[in-house]
Amino acid sequence: MLGIVIGVAGVIIIISLGAGAQSLVLGQVNKLGSNLLSIQPGKSDTNGPPAQAFGVIITTLVNTDAIALRSQAQVPHAAAVNAFVRGTVSVTWQNKTVDTNFVGTDYGYVDVVDFDMKQGVFMDQAQSQASANVVVLGSTVADELFKGTSIDPIGQVIKVKSATQSDSSLTSLGVPLRIIGVIKPRGSAFFQDQDDQIFLPLAMGQNQLLGIHHLQSINIKVDSADNVEETIRDVTLVLKQRHHILSDADVDFTVRNQATAVGILTTITDALSLFLTSMAAIALIVGGIGILNIMLVTVAERTREIGLRKAVGATNSLIMKQFLLEAGTLTSIGGIIGIIVGIIVSYLLSTLMQYLGFEWDFVISITSVLLAIGVSILTGVIFGLYPSFKAAKLDPIEALRYE
Repeated sequence: MLGIVIGVAGVIIIISLGAGAQSLVLGQVNKLGSNLLSIQPGKSDTNGPPAQAFGVIITTLVNTDAIALRSQAQVPHAAAVNAFVRGTVSVTWQNKTVDTNFVGTDYGYVDVVDFDMKQGVFMDQAQSQASANVVVLGSTVADELFKGTSIDPIGQVIKVKSATQSDSSLTSLGVPLRIIGVIKPRGSAFFQDQDDQIFLPLAMGQNQLLGIHHLQSINIKVDSADNVEETIRDVTLVLKQRHHILSDADVDFTVRNQATAVGILTTITDALSLFLTSMAAIALIVGGIGILNIMLVTVAERTREIGLRKAVGATNSLIMKQFLLEAGTLTSIGGIIGIIVGIIVSYLLSTLMQYLGFEWDFVISITSVLLAIGVSILTGVIFGLYPSFKAAKLDPIEALRYE
C-alpha cells in the first residue's frame, strides 16, 4: 500500500500547493490592482520581459513622458500616473543605521497604489515638484530606526546615502531628509517587502542618489478595467510620437497590463502543477504494480484454499470478485491514508509559507480528494484483474493437489 499512499498524498499535496501559489499570485495582483499598467524602458516581444530585466540599463523613459501621459486629452482614461526610480540606501538616525531600498517617486504614487498612512502624510504635489527634503518611511524601516524609543518619527531628520555615492562626493555624509509620514504595514507584493523601503521625491532620487536623468518605470491606474486595452493603445501612440518612432520594430518601451501578468503566471503554475501531478501519478502506477505482484503471490499461496472453495460450489465469478475486492480494499485503505497524509502535509506547508510572510492560502480541493479516491480504487481494480482472473481459472482438482 505504501506506493498508493505516496502517490495519493503526492496528488493532494501538489494540487494544494498549486492552488496556494495561484492564490498568492492573485493576492499580490489584487493589492496592485488589475487595472494597473506598467511602462518599462526597452522593447520586448509579446511574452518576454523588457531588456532591462536582464540588467541592461536603458534610458528611453524620461520625466516628460510621465507628464505627457497625465494629459486627459491624450490618455483620457488614465486616472492617475506616477513615475519612479529605485535604489538601495543607508538610512541614519542618531547612532542607528539601516540598509534599505528607496523609491524616488511623485505625488501620483498615492493615487496609483492602494495603501494607508500610519502617521503623517505622503508627499504632496508641491513637495514632489520642488524636490523638497522630505521622506516617507515604510513600517519596517520606522520600527528599526525608532525601536525602543518613545520619540515620534514625524519631524525627525534622517540622513540618506546611496550605495552608489563615493566617500569623496559632496553628499558622502548623506542627504538630510525630514520625515513627514509612516505607511501602515503592507506585507509583500511579488516577493518584495513593501514595508522595507522609504519614499522620497523623484528628482532627488534621480539626481542626488542615483545620478541619472531617466526613469525606471511609469505606472498608470486606469479608471476602469474595461478601458485597459484602449489606454494601452493611447499610451503607445503618445510615446511613439514623443520618441519619434515610425515603425513598431523601433519601439523602445514596453506597456504591460497586470492582468496579463496574472494570466502568464497562472499558466506557469498550472503547467508546473500538471507536471508534478504526472510525477505523482507514476508513484500510483508503481504502487499498482506492487498490488499486482502481491496479489499474484497471494493467488499462489492460497491455491489449495481456492481449490477447496471451488470444490464446495464457488463459481469462477465469486472467486474473481473475492480477489478483486481484496485488491480494491488494499488500494482504498492506501488511498484513505494517502489523503490524510496529503492534507496534513499540505496544511503544514501552507503554515510554513504563512510563517515566512507569504499570503498563502490552505486550499484542499474536493475535486483532488475525489480524484485521489477514484484513482486509487481504479488502480486496485485494474491491477487486481489479472490475479483475480488467474485465481478464477484454477482447476479445483489441480488446486487441491497443489503443495
